[in-house]
Formats: sequence, C-alpha cells, structure tokens
Amino acid sequence: MTTAGSRGAPARAWRAGLNVARYRPRRYLLGGSLWSTLHVVPVLTGLVLKALFDRLTVDGDDVALAGALGLVALYVATVAGRSLVWWSAMVAWPAWWHSVLAYMRGNVLRSLLCDREPPVTRLPGTPGEAVARFRDDAEDVVWFVDIWVDVAGGVVFTGIALWVMLAIDPVVTLMVVLPMVAVVIGTRVLSQRLRRSHADSRSSGASVTSLVGELVGGALALKVAGAERAAMARLRQANAARGDHAVRAEVFLGLIEVCSMTAIEVSIGLVLLLSAPDMRTGEFTVGDLALFTAYAGWLTGLPRWMGRMLARQRHATVALGRLGRMLPGADSEAVVAHSPAYLRTPPPPAPTPAAGDDDRLAVLAVEGLTAHHPSSGRGIDGVSLEVARGELAVVTGAVGSGKTTLLRTLLGLFPGEAGTVRWNGTVVEDPGSVLVPPRCAYVAQAPRLLSASLAENLALGWPATETDIAAALRLATLEGDVDELPDGTATLVGPRGTRLSGGQLLRAAAARALVRRPELLVLDDLSSALDVETEERLWSRIAAADVTCLVVSHRLAALRRAHRVIVLDHGQVVGDGPLDAVLRDCAEMRRLWREESLVEAEEVV
Repeated sequence: MTTAGSRGAPARAWRAGLNVARYRPRRYLLGGSLWSTLHVVPVLTGLVLKALFDRLTVDGDDVALAGALGLVALYVATVAGRSLVWWSAMVAWPAWWHSVLAYMRGNVLRSLLCDREPPVTRLPGTPGEAVARFRDDAEDVVWFVDIWVDVAGGVVFTGIALWVMLAIDPVVTLMVVLPMVAVVIGTRVLSQRLRRSHADSRSSGASVTSLVGELVGGALALKVAGAERAAMARLRQANAARGDHAVRAEVFLGLIEVCSMTAIEVSIGLVLLLSAPDMRTGEFTVGDLALFTAYAGWLTGLPRWMGRMLARQRHATVALGRLGRMLPGADSEAVVAHSPAYLRTPPPPAPTPAAGDDDRLAVLAVEGLTAHHPSSGRGIDGVSLEVARGELAVVTGAVGSGKTTLLRTLLGLFPGEAGTVRWNGTVVEDPGSVLVPPRCAYVAQAPRLLSASLAENLALGWPATETDIAAALRLATLEGDVDELPDGTATLVGPRGTRLSGGQLLRAAAARALVRRPELLVLDDLSSALDVETEERLWSRIAAADVTCLVVSHRLAALRRAHRVIVLDHGQVVGDGPLDAVLRDCAEMRRLWREESLVEAEEVV
C-alpha cells in the first residue's frame, strides 16, 4: 500500500534537487550550459555531413571538390570546437560539483556535532554505514542534479533533429523514432533491476568498509585470539558478496547500453531499407542518408538520459532519507540547506569560548533526571545530585546500575525523558551546547584519539600553548610516558590511539580535557586501567590543582578522596553523602566496598 509519505518522497527529491542547483547558480549555469552544448553540437555536424556528401554527388568535379574541401574544413572545425567545449566543461564543472558535496556533508556533520538532539540517536549502527552515507549518498543527490544538464541538451538536440528529419522524409523519420521508443521501454524495465542491484551494492560496500575499519582497530585482539584466518575469511566473504552485487549492477547497466546500440543498428537498417527506392529517383540523397545515420546514434541519448534521470531520482530519494535520518527530526530538506563551503579559501577559525562570570561554577544541581535505553529499558529514574565548586563527587554502583547513562544524559549526549539540570541555579535548557568547555570537559569510558600526533589530539582545535599541554600532561600523570615516546608529543598515536596502552589512552583523554581548564571535569571510570601507584598520583595531583570533578568510579583511591559519594542501584540513588556516612547507612555501598577491597588486594599481590 502506498502511503502519503512515499508518494511525497519523489517530490521532495525534486525540491531538494532544485535547491542544490541554486547553490552557486552561476557556476551551475556555466558548467551546465557547456555540457548541454556538447549534446547539441551534433546537429551542426549532421548538417555539415549532409552538405558534404550532397556536394560530392553534384556534377562538376572542380566546383564540387572546392566546395567539399571547405565543408571538410568546417566539419573538422566543428569537431575541434566540440572538443574545446568538452575541455571547458571539465574545467568549470568540478568547482560546482565539489562545493555542493562539501556543503551537504558539512550540514550533516555540523548537525551531528552541534545540534541539541544527541547524535547517538541519529548515527547508523556501524561506522562503515556512516561513511557510506557521507560518501555515497551525498554523491547520489548531486548525480541527480548533474544529469539534468544532459537531459536538457538531449531535449534540444532531439527537437531540432526531428524537425530537420521530418522536413526531409516523415516516413523514414518515423522508422528512426520507433526503435527509440523500444529503448525507452527496455530502459524502464531494466532500471528497476538496476536500482535494486545498486541498493544492494551500496549496502554491501558499507559492510565491507565497516568490517575493514573494525579489523584494523581490533588487530591486536584478533592476534591474541588467534582469529586472523577467520577474520580474513569473513572479509573475503563480504568482498565476494560486494563483488556479486557490483557485477549485477554493471550487467544491467550494460544491458541498457546494448539496447541503445541495438536500436541504433535497427534504425540505420530501416533507413537503408526505406530510402533505397527514393535514392534511385533522387528524392532521398546520399547527404540525407548521412544525416539520418549520424542523427540515429545521437537520438538514443534522450531516452537513455531520461531513464538514467528517473533512476537517479530514485537513488536521490533514498539517499536524502538516509542522510536526513542523521539530522534532528529526520529532516531531509536540511541536508540541502545552503551553507558556506570553503574549497579555495581557508575557513574562518573555530570560535574558542571564553570563560565569563556566568561560566564560573558555584554549584551544579541535577533534579529528577530520568532516561532509558529503548532496546533494554534500563537507565536512570529520578536521579538527583549536587556538585559544589572544589568538590570531588564520585558516582558508584554495580555494572548496569546506570552510572554512564547518568553522565551522558546530564551532558546532553543521551536523550533525557525528565528532570532538570541547573548551573549556578539557572536551568540548562540545552545541556549538549551549554555543558561544554570551558564549563565542562568530559572523558568517556572508552575515549577515542585521532590518527595524528599526541599534541594534535590534546589540543584538538583548542588554542593550547606548549605550556598548557605540559601542565595538562603532568596533571594526568602522563609526562613520564611522553618522555619515553620516540618523538615526544609529536609522536603519531596510530588509528584510535592504538600505539598507546589502555592506561595511556585514558590519561591522554584526561589531559585533553584538562587542557581546556574546565570548571567541571567529568570522568567516566578513568582509573580502571591504571596501576595503584599511578592512580594514587593522579588523584593527588587533581586534588592539589583544585579541579571540581564529577567522577564515575568503583576504585578505592577515588572513593577515599571523594567529598561525596552517590550510590546507584538499578538506576536509582540509594546512597548520597560523605563516604563514612554512606558506608554506615547504605547496604549496597558496603557490598561494593567489600568486593572492590578484595579485587584490589589481589592486584597488589
């Protein structure tokens, strides 16, 4: 059953295409006019060929030869002119093409990084799928607009060519057009199969991209598990499936081309068959035959381009939907909303928030915060807590009690269902854009580094000096590790920081947060990968620096230094206060303390 939404999808694709075409319209009109002209020039070459062959069949050898040489020169000039137009189009068109791709991808990326709705609810399931949407789906939208110029040129050529041919012989013209109609029908039938094969090819390509990324990122885990052969077998299987889908798509595309070539051959045969009697009487000249033969090949262009445009329109509809799902409210129109693209000039520098009086933390208060994961239903219910300036507040609890969900919801990285967050008594309407540096800096449980130098990963666009970086490294107890790296802070850390140990990776992420000198440092299980000595030194330095912290941890070193401990159990607060009071009044805290004491005693032994 066709729904109103599915009926309106093609219209949305056309509206989006018009909006894309209006982006830098002078470039689009210039490049589009050049490409369209390429389709119209054969009208002139056909007329020159007709005049040339007619001239050669005229009595009077000297006159005919002189005229023929002039027409040959004109024909060569026409072909050379078409080549010049082609080179001009190749120079002019990429500037528009790449600027459109840049601004569309920028719209999606900007939304993921800056909009209120947390990106976790909008990102696809795998990194490979996200890459495919940025790379392939954006191109599908631009290809749809790109093909309009080919269709426009084909329409102009077809109109002029049919007018010329009808003036010469309407019956022969009809015999040329009929095979073209068959091409339209065949293209329509095959395009359905082509579209399905194209979708399968894109899906399998995204799977291979994601798998390659996971294999590279998990190379050490695969080696330890002895799963190299199994991993390569899976990659070969995924590549084989991708190859099958790509071959099917190419086969159907080739069949469309075969239909067009067959139509040309049939058209030429019908022209020869029908024109033979008239050529004997002189009513149909050799020049007419040359013109019809030349036009027959080009007349297949319009139905072919029309078929491709309809296929591209369907691809663009799917692509806009996929890209739109990465924006708040699945807004596909926002994907093509005009925004700056910086290809030839450097972009403006990223704004660096300057700390003001309102940013200075006095107290952060959370009241009744509620959030649940749709898949499991687990989360937090009515959590309330406070963090005052200079405090180290530690959130602890069993695995699955909601600790990470609490931090992510508080910071606007996960959608909350209820509750209020107040910064110095003022309600924070949009935590995702307010609780950021210089107010808050967050270190996730599994932080990510980029494939760049350690210094670049620490600054990450922040105007940090060498002194700032050195101070952050010392606070994070990473300065000794950096001294042992081959190039110090200039050392490349590898994909996702794979050249660093787990503890070094966590401390590098902490140093990145500390470089920003936040009013509130939010840490999710930072010390879990640290040895006891490093952990003690880390908390000692952070305490000495008077950094306000909200920390998720089960480690005794963090709990002993905490000004207040918040205990979560099944998403609810069951204990809140100084450590001694919580140990006295909360059975869950006593259980957690006993278990962690045993674990850390075994680590020491």
